[in-house]
Amino acid sequence: MTETQALMLFKCLADRSRLQILKSLAQEDMYVERLAERLGLTPPTISFHLKKLADAGAVKSYKTQYYTMYALEKSVFMTSILELIQEKSDDAELQKQRDEAYRKKVIDTFFEYGKLKSIPTQKKKERIVLEELAKAFEPGKEYTEREVNIILADYNDDFCTLRRDMIGEKLLARDHQIYWRTDKQK
Repeated sequence: MTETQALMLFKCLADRSRLQILKSLAQEDMYVERLAERLGLTPPTISFHLKKLADAGAVKSYKTQYYTMYALEKSVFMTSILELIQEKSDDAELQKQRDEAYRKKVIDTFFEYGKLKSIPTQKKKERIVLEELAKAFEPGKEYTEREVNIILADYNDDFCTLRRDMIGEKLLARDHQIYWRTDKQK
């Protein structure tokens, strides 16, 4: 189910009359006049709601003699809410572009001529800066603490804080005096 289809379905489910129609159709297939009697609504009102439900894919219709019968489209309701929110968003590419623009803005703000002007106090900005610094380390290569300090000192004099924060953010790992870059990069 696409994001647009899910939105249409949720809008339909937000109406009490439509929800009552769906509950009735879950028990048995019905025609407009029978639903109108059962729910105490007029046939035109039922037809209006059925059209909305059909557009959302929640009900289907079929002909029997001279009646148009309506049935619940059960497969639509088999999708879990978790599956819907894990589905790739229609705006995923736009969100990715916004994320990249934000990352670039943070990097441009905190770096000048390849040097880190200051360490951001805001966690999400600091994470972006630390990820940028992590690019200076080759994946799979081991470094001594002195080598890590020298690399980080090229960016900022407070290399001890940078090293500690990179380990805290799991961008660098440490075992005794040996450091290496992890694969926790974005």
